Amino acid sequence: MQLFIEPPSSLAGTLKPPGDKSISHRAAIIGALAEGTTVIEGFLEGDDCLSTLRCLRALGVNIEGPHRGHVTIYGKGMFLKEPEDVLDAGNSGTTMRLLMGVLAGQPFYSVITGDPSLRWRPMGRVTRPLKTMGAQIWGRNGGELAPLSIQGGNLQSLSYTLPVASAQVKSSLLLAGLFARGETIISEPFPTRDHSERLLKAAGAALDVEGQTIKISGGRPLKPLAVVVPGDISAAAFFMVAGCIHPHADIILKNVNLNPTRTGIIDVLKAMGGQITVIPRGESSGEPVGDIHVASSQLHGVEIGGALIPRLIDEIPVLAVAAAVASGETLIRDAAELRVKESDRITLVARELGKMGASIQALPDGFLIQGNRGGDLRGAIVDSHGDHRLGMALAIAALVADGPTVIRGAECLAVSYPQFSAHMSILGVKVKEE
Repeated sequence: MQLFIEPPSSLAGTLKPPGDKSISHRAAIIGALAEGTTVIEGFLEGDDCLSTLRCLRALGVNIEGPHRGHVTIYGKGMFLKEPEDVLDAGNSGTTMRLLMGVLAGQPFYSVITGDPSLRWRPMGRVTRPLKTMGAQIWGRNGGELAPLSIQGGNLQSLSYTLPVASAQVKSSLLLAGLFARGETIISEPFPTRDHSERLLKAAGAALDVEGQTIKISGGRPLKPLAVVVPGDISAAAFFMVAGCIHPHADIILKNVNLNPTRTGIIDVLKAMGGQITVIPRGESSGEPVGDIHVASSQLHGVEIGGALIPRLIDEIPVLAVAAAVASGETLIRDAAELRVKESDRITLVARELGKMGASIQALPDGFLIQGNRGGDLRGAIVDSHGDHRLGMALAIAALVADGPTVIRGAECLAVSYPQFSAHMSILGVKVKEE
């Protein structure tokens, strides 16, 4: 599918971003392991989260929905059913990595794989500590790549320091810790999104957090959850950048998750001069939420790195768009993790934005971007390369181009934001799918 976008004269309107992708995955998995019925409202009906539901059904979990974001999960308790076929995680690294932690604790054999992109994403960061806990795991490249075969059960606790800050790896090991004898201790170099910890605590897991160290004890059954999923700040980020870079913009984003481990995008855009106002609206299932008002801004370059990166790793492609039209230089470092996402985002963001006239240099762990001081980018024919966040970032760049832009491979946007084109139209953008 191709997306045709004409730059609008103005951007104005109110949007409610789709449900948080990270929370949707985790609520479904924890609900499947609980004893009783879990109800989820606001579940993200994107391809990645549907992959998680598909795998859970293959593990014997009875699930109703999703229907307009409503999902009912009839938990089987800690032990699921041996799957009759290979589990398919699609394009979802979250599905594969988190379920590996669950499968490592199950007393049966399973195989999990995914699409061609996912089969090349690094899994050794999960398989190595799980093997240390006692799981038997085989896979391509010595267990580094899917398809992965897992013989689970009889796990021992683990004390482990993550070599790379990764919420997915942390979550996988915490889920495995539910099945391990003794106390599993996970330390992370920088704080990462903590949705797993919040949901596990709500489900009654024996979990404690002390700074950047999380402890979980195995053997305790989980209680069912009632979860209202807030809007995904990673989805909202695209329209936050759109509001900042367009010269005639006024956008309100409703019911957005404001978890402090996820709000790096707000901090950076404000540091760049973004006209952003956050209106807190209380909590939704233990997560702080609020509305975000964004208006046209005069952005300038910044330096981004260190502990900030895990708080905005998914938003860096669209931040590169903001930097490309800001004044001055932006330097992004310590983001080598972008090379092993759905695509090599460092190489491809630089290549595709370069087609639109951006002055962007790919570095081993980030970018050096020379802003064009608010000048227009060029309309161009660009490609998502099957990466949903790259595709949406290019769509936001198209809003300030000097002519129409065509984005090839736009079907991948359904991975995390099925309503993306419709929400562009609400704001006044002429967008056509073919």
